[in-house]
Amino acid sequence: MPEKNIQAVLIAGDGIGPEVTAAACEVMAAAGAPIEWLPMPAGVGAVATHGDVLPEETLAALRRLGVGLKGPVGTPIGGGFRSVNVTLRKALDLYAAVRPVRNLPGVKTRYENVDLVIFRENTEGLYTGIENQVAPGVVTSMKVATEAACTRIAEYAFDYCVHRNRKKVSVFHKANIMKLTDGLFLRCAKAVHDAKYPQIDYEEIIIDNACMQLVRDPSRYDVLLMENLYGDLVSDLCAGLVGGLGVVPGANIGHQCAVFEAVHGSAPDIAGTGVANPLACLMSGVMMLNFLAERHHSRACQESALRIKNAYDGVLAEGKIRTRDLGGTATTYEFTRALISRL
Repeated sequence: MPEKNIQAVLIAGDGIGPEVTAAACEVMAAAGAPIEWLPMPAGVGAVATHGDVLPEETLAALRRLGVGLKGPVGTPIGGGFRSVNVTLRKALDLYAAVRPVRNLPGVKTRYENVDLVIFRENTEGLYTGIENQVAPGVVTSMKVATEAACTRIAEYAFDYCVHRNRKKVSVFHKANIMKLTDGLFLRCAKAVHDAKYPQIDYEEIIIDNACMQLVRDPSRYDVLLMENLYGDLVSDLCAGLVGGLGVVPGANIGHQCAVFEAVHGSAPDIAGTGVANPLACLMSGVMMLNFLAERHHSRACQESALRIKNAYDGVLAEGKIRTRDLGGTATTYEFTRALISRL
């Protein structure tokens, strides 16, 4: 008997967002994923219709359904509307940003054997946006850290290690300078490790040295744990090790809700040209299916996630059809057709 469909919010986003989310949804449907999408607005395009980049009705739908897939959205620099991504994470308390980074078959880079998972605290740090002008020409920005938030992201990362058979957690920090905020993050991570997960290898590395070690030999790392700003920067750096943001998925997870997203930008310069790579969005969809497989005990979600992963691994390994960002000439449509044929 077929499983009942699971409802999920779909945020198409801006720029290439509608193109890559449409392609991802088409592949997921072809793979038999039991998902019923509820399209909701967010991003620059939502301003004209709803007067806000993140309408309350979108947040309400995510709270009600508990899961969503989001395309890239535009954010003005230095002014204008608030960041959709930051607001979404804070409003829904999506405290754990999870970004797996691995080498893909057939995608040649300077590095081999890259298999990392970055865990980024998603609600605090400098991204709280508490800034003040204290005098003409002088501004300050406040970095926030709480014991509760530092502890729960550490617990999430170590728990992930146990369930996914990961062996080591490396905590990136700058506690030699920021002794209170980063010092608290370190103390919480070590306390969680020592109390509950002593079987997992644990190390603490000053972030500038850690980044240098990353580009020398990323295979020395396994799971990376860090605060908000560091996680934002390091996750993009790690994407560069395996081919760029077009081949890396992302998830923002809280206790009540999870939003999965392509972590690249909205690329307005190529929007509508049909050359965008939908792979990052599709890989995020696979993460969503695996999440739903665990939450809903859904065999259909689990099986469709595996079918899609095998499909894009196979197409990439074959090397005949690739989008422009991976050195090929295939359009979004052609790449999507190839994936569906591979299924």
